[in-house]
Amino acid sequence: MNRDRSRWAERWRGWRNHVLAAPGFQRFAASFMLTRPVARARAKRLFDLVAGFTYSQILAACVETRLLESLADGAASLDDIATRIALPHEGAERLLKAAAALRLVDSLGDGRWMLGQDGAALLGNRGITAMVAHHRALYADLADPVALLRGGGGGGALSRYWNYAEDSGSGDADQVAPYSQLMAASQPLIAGQVIEAYPFHRHRRMLDIGGGEGAFVAAVAERAPNLALSLFDLPAVGERARARLDAAGHGARTTIFGGNFLADALPEGHDLITLIRVLHDHDDAPAMTLLRSIRAALPAGGKLLIAEPMAGTRGAEAAGDGYFGMYLWAMGSGRPRTPSEIRDMLKAAGFSASRHVRTALPLTTKAIVASR
Repeated sequence: MNRDRSRWAERWRGWRNHVLAAPGFQRFAASFMLTRPVARARAKRLFDLVAGFTYSQILAACVETRLLESLADGAASLDDIATRIALPHEGAERLLKAAAALRLVDSLGDGRWMLGQDGAALLGNRGITAMVAHHRALYADLADPVALLRGGGGGGALSRYWNYAEDSGSGDADQVAPYSQLMAASQPLIAGQVIEAYPFHRHRRMLDIGGGEGAFVAAVAERAPNLALSLFDLPAVGERARARLDAAGHGARTTIFGGNFLADALPEGHDLITLIRVLHDHDDAPAMTLLRSIRAALPAGGKLLIAEPMAGTRGAEAAGDGYFGMYLWAMGSGRPRTPSEIRDMLKAAGFSASRHVRTALPLTTKAIVASR
């Protein structure tokens, strides 16, 4: 039955593609009243595919010049903006018009400019701006995407952000700082959704594996005041987490464990273990090693909570295998997985059951909880 469906799907799509590729049909679709809106929408999608890199670089220029911050307090004239962002008058005007086309800024029509609706939302999310700045390395790798793909998944310039973990298994303060800072800055994108979706207060003690500087642990600490907290990461990363959690007033209730979670035994005694944007960073073999280690560390009935962007998310397919697929390839490790793939891995690792946990914005994170 499945093979018959596959053959019919192949035939249908072959016929469809033949029709859509025909110049005559394209001319007809663009001129006929009923098909014109569809043709125009498809043309826009195709143009956005071609122009997407340019759009990203406009955003990067807005972040690097701090254009959005320069408008945070209200409207300003072109001359004032050019001075604030250190661009010549013509360059500032060109950037403002480009940013307005992307809804990052608005022209008031009297020579003044102010934040647009997307610019205001972006300004309020430090994690996104940190990722935009971080993308300079990703774009360098994607300048020759075919060469990157022919490299066998060994990673490119982007891989230098976290190869301390792969190469040494320990890292020092200077090595771990850039990637740890990036993950801490972008963690609120994920943490808020996970905390709203899962009842942390029902647990006694939580261990966050690969917890970085402790941004997620700190967020959980605010929501579940009676939950004992632990964090496991490389020793140098753990030192940064200790400083951050002490400064936030959560140090007394948080235990920091230093080690390599792919090589060392995990601490026991936690009825909840969390993997927040960790599993998709690893290829299948090390990911399975980690899942088996977690199962061994959990008590009977203990839970594992996995939260990260996942492939196959309806309405966000391009973000999964498109963006994260290429991002992780450039990182040199990991791949985006569908929820069903993750649940199959959990079953193979020995977990008794797993289920999906609904989140508010699946584009940025989906969640799965598994039982020991």
